[in-house]
Amino acid sequence: MSSQLTAVIVPAFIPSPSQGVWHLFGLPLRAYALCILAGIFVGYWVGRRRWVARGGSAEVLADIIMWAVPFGLVGARIYHVLTDWNRYFGTDGDPVEALKIWHGGLGIWGAIAFGALGAWIACRRHKVPFLAVADAMAPGIALAQVLGRFGNYWNQELYGRPTMHWFGLEIDPQHRVAGFEQFATFHPTFLYEALWNLGVVALIIAADRRFKLGHGRAFALYVAGYTVGRAWIENLRIDTADHVLGLRLNVWTSLIVFVAAVIFFVVSARRHPGKEDLRTAEPAPENGEPAEASDDTASEESAEKDSDDVQSKVEASTPPADGSRD
Repeated sequence: MSSQLTAVIVPAFIPSPSQGVWHLFGLPLRAYALCILAGIFVGYWVGRRRWVARGGSAEVLADIIMWAVPFGLVGARIYHVLTDWNRYFGTDGDPVEALKIWHGGLGIWGAIAFGALGAWIACRRHKVPFLAVADAMAPGIALAQVLGRFGNYWNQELYGRPTMHWFGLEIDPQHRVAGFEQFATFHPTFLYEALWNLGVVALIIAADRRFKLGHGRAFALYVAGYTVGRAWIENLRIDTADHVLGLRLNVWTSLIVFVAAVIFFVVSARRHPGKEDLRTAEPAPENGEPAEASDDTASEESAEKDSDDVQSKVEASTPPADGSRD
């Protein structure tokens, strides 16, 4: 009896998606937007678990996220447009394209800066420590970036230099960067950054369990870890970008932010060792009036008052040592 072996063909590259947009009841359903939304929800879920485990209120964190996400999306787009100005406002640019966020183009630095601003405003409203919220959300933010980067895969954008390795990413001709039309496969920088950020997530969680990172240090560790990976991955990319002293602008940004994060981490560890205890923080009264004293406190104050009265009577009945009287 003869046996037949079925040949399994393994592609020599990572294939690109055939489409990134579907239509449901006439409405476009974009993979890029789905990846961003998935990242937001998963990041919030991770942050919520960490926040509640520390004694924080889930409802308060939900409100903080409702402030941070819109701020972050607007900031991400602003940063992208400002760092790619000629694409939208140059000689051949189209300013209207700057509003089409679904075509891709979100800068992580703008997202972090504006998202932090929104979160800070919400923290002030709820009277909770901003840095404690940042620490709780740190691994969730990194995990959100993991999922968000797959939006670049569906859009076939932000890839690296050409490569013939088996893990090269196939890019359709209409999506290839000018000057690289003759190449078919490129470095999948979206995948590199996604895998790197998974490592950052693991690093934050492990370090936090071991060293009890508080007062913003878990967030600083996220920033430092992310920027190290972003610097070398950014150097692989071939999309249009401004250069300063031979390096892409985002490489310089990564280096500067990395140094700032490390300095903050060291200073915070020296000035504020340990972690904030959110369970000991009492919520502020809603009507602005001071809270009433507890029964135990009132009893202690009454006992002290009685003791003072007895001592005063004893002193009044005791004649002075020299026998004189007033």
